[in-house]
Amino acid sequence: MRSHSHSHSHQHGTDDRIGWAFFLNVTFTIIEFIGGWLTNSTAIMADAVHDLGDSLSIGFAWILSRFSNKAAPDKYSYGYRRLTLFGALVNGIVLVIGSIWVLFEAIPRLSNPEMPVVEGMLGLAILGVAVNGYAVFKLKAGETLNEKVLTWHLLEDVLGWVAVLIVSIVLLFVELPILDPLLSIGFTLFILFNVFRNLKSTLVLFLQAAPDEETQQNIKQTLIKLPEINGVHHMHFWSLDGESHVLTAHLELSKNSSVNELVALKQTIAIELSEYHLSHTTIEFEFPKETCRDEHEKET
Repeated sequence: MRSHSHSHSHQHGTDDRIGWAFFLNVTFTIIEFIGGWLTNSTAIMADAVHDLGDSLSIGFAWILSRFSNKAAPDKYSYGYRRLTLFGALVNGIVLVIGSIWVLFEAIPRLSNPEMPVVEGMLGLAILGVAVNGYAVFKLKAGETLNEKVLTWHLLEDVLGWVAVLIVSIVLLFVELPILDPLLSIGFTLFILFNVFRNLKSTLVLFLQAAPDEETQQNIKQTLIKLPEINGVHHMHFWSLDGESHVLTAHLELSKNSSVNELVALKQTIAIELSEYHLSHTTIEFEFPKETCRDEHEKET
């Protein structure tokens, strides 16, 4: 009973930290968009788009964290792990649209740069470093993978605001308005590079491709090398969310085996596959001369 209470308390602490970071980030993102418009700074607008993406990431992480301890219902038998993929897809689409908008605003300013309201830009930069730095401090106390990933996201935000801070200080002393659109274009290209890389991996997982082809081959060789196994087919290795992997396979037995021998073989397979940390494993044995019930799809 004590263990359950500790687990519940730990999960509640995780939810609180992620939820707190979400509301802080959303509030500050709204302030950024307003501040970027008032200060006439495309660099702040670019960072606002970046923070909007992080807000969406944190929001979906928060939802997933709240669902993660719930029992999987009959309709969603694998639980809610794939919510992270949906979140990543939505996040990517929003960031692409926002980035294109920032580029349309920033690129024309290269030929006709406008001086931003430097004092306002400086104030927002200081606030950005403080707010995102405090969010990093809060999430750093967490131990879950979600919290660690989000901490790195927020650290990127801190570095982005440090760049805005440096540019705004330079603009206080030197009138170089082109620095603002240059910084915003730099931010946006960095965002788009990461977005397209993440979208590619997200779409691959949506299509249930193998998360790692080398691991897939290693698993197959691990099964085939067992003397009781004559062949492997219908092996499917895919991932729920990039972290929780699933394996299904039909194993052709080399001889007719008793129930006790099959139980021993199942234990051996479990030990052999333990190094791959699979979340779900489904194995079907086929006896010699037995026709596979999925023969019409059997691999050659």
